[in-house]
Amino acid sequence: MGSEAGKWMIVAGAFILLAGVAVYFFHDKLHWLGNLPGDLRIERENFRFYFPFTTMIIISLIINLVIRLFR
Repeated sequence: MGSEAGKWMIVAGAFILLAGVAVYFFHDKLHWLGNLPGDLRIERENFRFYFPFTTMIIISLIINLVIRLFR
């Protein structure tokens, strides 16, 4: 593993840290995240299934745009 991989790991860690800080301090403002149309939620008497399909697509697009901006 070269120094370039180490730099990218540090950048990824900083991004995860910033995302965690944003969720910690602004959780009351982010209530829509995970409740978008297209997020699959099945709740039965003894069973719960949740798959945030639309939320994952939006987060993926945002991460992809950020990566393209840094290239």
